Order: sequence, then C-alpha cells, then structure tokens
Amino acid sequence: MLGGLPLPGEEKAMGQGIPLRPFLLKDTDALRELFAQSVEELTQEDYDEDQRAAWASVVEDGESFARRLADATTLVVEIDGEYHGFGSLKDNRVIDMLYVHPHLAGNGVGSTLLDALERLAKGRGSAGVTVDASDSAQIFFEQRGYVAQSRNSVPVEDQWLMNTTMTKTFTPAAKDDAQ
Repeated sequence: MLGGLPLPGEEKAMGQGIPLRPFLLKDTDALRELFAQSVEELTQEDYDEDQRAAWASVVEDGESFARRLADATTLVVEIDGEYHGFGSLKDNRVIDMLYVHPHLAGNGVGSTLLDALERLAKGRGSAGVTVDASDSAQIFFEQRGYVAQSRNSVPVEDQWLMNTTMTKTFTPAAKDDAQ
C-alpha cells in the first residue's frame, strides 16, 4: 500500500474488483472524451443542451485540462485499454472532478474512485472533504454521507450552471484503550 491506497494489482485482492492507477499525461485525450461524454449523456435531465455544451467546453484546451489533472491527485480506472472513469483530489480536501463513462454509470466505478480519494484525504490528515456536486450527482454524494452546504450559480462560457457545495466530515478513528 502507498499512503493508504492499494498499489496497482492490490485492488482486486482487497475485494474492489476495479483497478485504480495514477493519472498519466498520455491519458489526457481519452479523459477529455470521457468527460464530454459523461456530461452530455448523464446530465440531460438537469441541464439543457446549451449548458451541457458550455460545461463540456471546459476540456477543449487539452494542456489546461492535463495541468488541472496533474496538479491534483488524479486516479484513473482503465481496464483493457478502455477508460471507465477518473477522479481528482485537490489540496487533499476537495473532490475536484469525478466522472464515469456513461455506459458504466451505476457499476461501482464512481464509488470506487470516491472511496479511494476519501481514503487519501483522510490518510493525509484532512478532517473531511468538499465537492461542488452537479444537480445530476447530488444524490450520489448524499448516499455517501455528504451534506449540502450551499447552492451555487457558476458562469461557464455564456451559461449559468447550478451546483451544490457538499461536505463530508470524517469520523476520527477509534483510539485503542489498551495503549
């Protein structure tokens, strides 16, 4: 294990079944495509076409997107050359991105990524994490113990996108009375 996160190949032994690895620059184009597909297909009930297009435009600049992923702790799920999802932890306390391929949503990829990012944050001393959850993802985070703090209107291109800032406080580890 490295920092509380299983090393590649250890995930399946731990019952995860979904392998995680760190982001590599070579992943950038595939993750840009996954991001755009996820936004387009998984958020249709909550955001209109113009809003989704503006949101997807965030990854048009590949260098900027790669820098954003590299500046955070970003984990990738890639199985047999196919990208299933990715998530990033910024400043050891902010879930900056969490995206799953639309055809794999609901199969545990997002939960595995989020669990790993939370373990990293906790292992690095964070008392909790924050996420700005899209309206489409809010229930996912609520089911994992996140609590809504505020609603936000975020300008992207010529559109306004709504999201909710949510937090999760980590429960301190129980102290061993035998010490």
